[in-house]
Amino acid sequence: MATNYLIEVTVTRAMGAAMRRIHVGNALSAFGLGFTVPYLYVYVAQVRGLGAMTAGLVLAVFAVAALIVLPFAGRAIVRRGPRPVLLVALVLAAVGSMSLGLAGSATAVLLSAAALGAGQAVMQPALATMIVDCSTADTRSRAFAMQFFLQNLGLGVGGLIGGHLVDTTSASSFTLLFGIESAMFLVLAGVMATVRMPHSPAIGDAPARSSGKGAWKQLLGNRAMVQLSVLGFVLFFACYGQFESGLSAYGVEAAGISTSALGTALAANTAMIVVAQFAVLKFVERRRRSRVIAAVGMIWALAWVTAGFAGLGHGSQEMATAAFVSTYALFGLGEAMLSPTVAPLVADLAPEGMAGQYNSAFALVKQLALAVGPAVGGPLGASLPGAYVVTFFLFSLGISLLAVRLGRQLTAVQDQPWRAKGSLVVARGSVEPVGVEA
Repeated sequence: MATNYLIEVTVTRAMGAAMRRIHVGNALSAFGLGFTVPYLYVYVAQVRGLGAMTAGLVLAVFAVAALIVLPFAGRAIVRRGPRPVLLVALVLAAVGSMSLGLAGSATAVLLSAAALGAGQAVMQPALATMIVDCSTADTRSRAFAMQFFLQNLGLGVGGLIGGHLVDTTSASSFTLLFGIESAMFLVLAGVMATVRMPHSPAIGDAPARSSGKGAWKQLLGNRAMVQLSVLGFVLFFACYGQFESGLSAYGVEAAGISTSALGTALAANTAMIVVAQFAVLKFVERRRRSRVIAAVGMIWALAWVTAGFAGLGHGSQEMATAAFVSTYALFGLGEAMLSPTVAPLVADLAPEGMAGQYNSAFALVKQLALAVGPAVGGPLGASLPGAYVVTFFLFSLGISLLAVRLGRQLTAVQDQPWRAKGSLVVARGSVEPVGVEA
């Protein structure tokens, strides 16, 4: 008994030390990204003089590169472990970022964007898998909430500082921004290289890991994971896929929102996440995950009603602006509820040793939604504002319905992870539904 206790304490301390390094590195990475993400379009189209078409292609290249590498990333994480894969991705992203800051031709810009996009895409599931490996069933939600909090804080602070450094008449100022981003990726690589991943014991009869096509077949045979992936697509399509495309176009064209007000709305979204994240965490961590996701659908439905008032109502411009800013804040509240809910659920659905594969598959779903969302929402929001609001209002209600349906596929521990308290790792991979009321 004493020996088992000492093993548990040692593993827990190792997990805590590794998790602190992961969070520090994650914050630095987001800080670096914040320097360039808001200004990428302006840099390519105007500063480098390559035009709107090339700038649009750069954004498309990011998505295509992610879609190409993610199916292979999961297999690599399972076989090699998340840390080696993350280090390779960080070096690739650093090279792509620095190259993008120095690129003067369309070809160089597109190749650099491909390297940066591929590196960033692989970083997501690799970091998520490291968080899974360094957390227990009882601490995983808080770990992912902290990750999301630091990401948004880093992006916000980086964007604020970058906005004061950038000069649209000077290409060298943008080279400085991309250089800072590249340096942050390398710093993150250095921090991650010092992380000692704990080897935590697992409990339960988890299915044996598969490889190659067998891993994908096993994943697609997991009905709960398939339903979560469908739900995830709708989540990302109806929210994240609209922020910088359809919703922005709708605000400008239908609601008469100025660019400064649009910036205020984006800031309100970030501020809501940063301020509310841990208060929301206390609310959601003892509630059924499926019900939390369903509640997010209702909150986002309210957000679309508010957006409808902003663009289709007959109030003053000040009221329209306030309603539009509130829309982004409501989306932020929903995001804060999802961060400690969805990512840990993906991990708990994965069989032992397959978290990397499942995280990569879910990241692939996210990238597909982020690619399709702007393509659908942008033209619809600009040309048919009424239809746009109604369509995404219905998608939000669909989120709630899909979440309730997902809950019927989850075991009691998967839907209510606090039931596994006292275990080092929740038994993963079991998909037999257990009907338990909250």
